[in-house]
Amino acid sequence: MDEQTALDLPALRGHLDQAVPGLVSGDLEATLLAGGHSNLTFLISDGVGRWVLRRPPLGHTDPSTHDMAREFTVMAALAGSGVPVPALVHECLDPEVLGAPFYLSEFVDGTVYRTVEQTAGLGAERARAVSFELVDVLVDIHALDPGAVGLGGFGRPDGFLERQVKRWTGLAEEVLSDIVGVGRLVADIRSTKPQTTRSGIVHGDYRLDNVMVSEDARIVAVLDWEMAALGDPLTDLGLLQCYWTGVINPGGDAMRKGIDPELGFPDFDELARRYAERSGTSLDSLPWYAAFGYLKLAVLRGRIHQRFLAGNTPPGFETVGDLIQPLVTASRHTLEDL
Repeated sequence: MDEQTALDLPALRGHLDQAVPGLVSGDLEATLLAGGHSNLTFLISDGVGRWVLRRPPLGHTDPSTHDMAREFTVMAALAGSGVPVPALVHECLDPEVLGAPFYLSEFVDGTVYRTVEQTAGLGAERARAVSFELVDVLVDIHALDPGAVGLGGFGRPDGFLERQVKRWTGLAEEVLSDIVGVGRLVADIRSTKPQTTRSGIVHGDYRLDNVMVSEDARIVAVLDWEMAALGDPLTDLGLLQCYWTGVINPGGDAMRKGIDPELGFPDFDELARRYAERSGTSLDSLPWYAAFGYLKLAVLRGRIHQRFLAGNTPPGFETVGDLIQPLVTASRHTLEDL
């Protein structure tokens, strides 16, 4: 079964007729909106209503990174919090229906910006407005009291950063063992780990192409919460710096996607200052968090590259390994800014 046929629409219709009577009034059609090694996202329509269905990728093996229940729980808690998330319709944890857990949410009208062809149409003024809005929403997420929105028992904020460092540096030693400089980088990241100064809701993969933007440059939905946790908020900001700044690579930088200073997007330093001013957070240790983010991205690329070499990825992953060394190099150089 390929991604385009990952949904059994008659089975979905039968399930929804029982679970949410009256929701669907006609035959269902599905269009794949996003897929690959991330969760699959489908636009579902019966000719009258439109919804979005999310399910793990085909052949997924790591439930910690494709957790539908986790994503649904966080989005349900954030409804009405001021953080924009899609309204939820239904959750199904029974893998017998579609072969994996899934959930259905209302369709949100907006754009996910993934390419420079898209962001070129924003214009410089709106590009800056979207950038600042991205930071402001992140500040709002991190300012929430998890207990006040029903997420007090969602995770273990104490020791979060220590567990993260242990996990990802261990994976780096395993997955990136043949990459120059990884051993020393891992040792330095471990030895320079900062103390967490505050805890909150962590998105886990916050970036421009994980939000939906309206015509007037407002963020109308924050998406992809499957890696959310309670922990150190600066892990989100450090990872955002990685995506925003990108890497130096002769073959091209696939990290930044639609972000280009020539299109009006501000430098990350300007975004970091805005985050610090609005949150009241010291960013003295931000280079460490960005260096850690680069290492995590290198590990993720390394794991996908291993699956590609084993013949376990769909077409389009031929160059996924090209950024591994640049990511490791970027991590080293960023750590030296401490």
